Amino acid sequence: MITTLKLKPAIAISEDQFYTLCRQNPDLKFERTPNGDLVIMPPTGGETGRKNAELMADFIFWNRQAKLGVIFDSSTCFRLPQGSDRSPDISWVKKERWDKLKSEEKEKFPPLCPDFVLELLSPSDNLPQAQAKMREYLCNGVKLGWLIIPQTQQIEIYRQDQPVQILQSPLELSGETILPQFTLNLAWLWH
Repeated sequence: MITTLKLKPAIAISEDQFYTLCRQNPDLKFERTPNGDLVIMPPTGGETGRKNAELMADFIFWNRQAKLGVIFDSSTCFRLPQGSDRSPDISWVKKERWDKLKSEEKEKFPPLCPDFVLELLSPSDNLPQAQAKMREYLCNGVKLGWLIIPQTQQIEIYRQDQPVQILQSPLELSGETILPQFTLNLAWLWH
């Protein structure tokens, strides 16, 4: 179960303090909301971890051939423009945006919003919270986001300035213009 600690007004944690807190507690996964709440997330179970790995493999293979950007796993935390710190299950940043960062920015929590994010809802996740997180990504600059909900076999697609599109048991998803020539096969996920 995800736990959210409301810190303000009692405590305010700076970016450096948040980074240090994460480094001093490597067995815990933290995120921080735009208003400074600390989110503590449990590790995933075996099935969610397996599904994440399968999904990640498709992105890695595509990205190695396309050479258009950089892929990140769920352990990468991004410092988003509107003040939150988030760790999507899978994310991708255009190469030219990544290359503009200083070495120190790449080593810590990169101060940018990915161009693409994927969140895989696990049994311990809360759907309304995951949907709010997807909207937060859009507000911070994500161009395309996929929320995969295995429990209902649905995909929610988030795009800039468009309503959320909901697909029921799609067999594949297109990376559209954000992830050119990328197609994610999902037939295995529903069976």
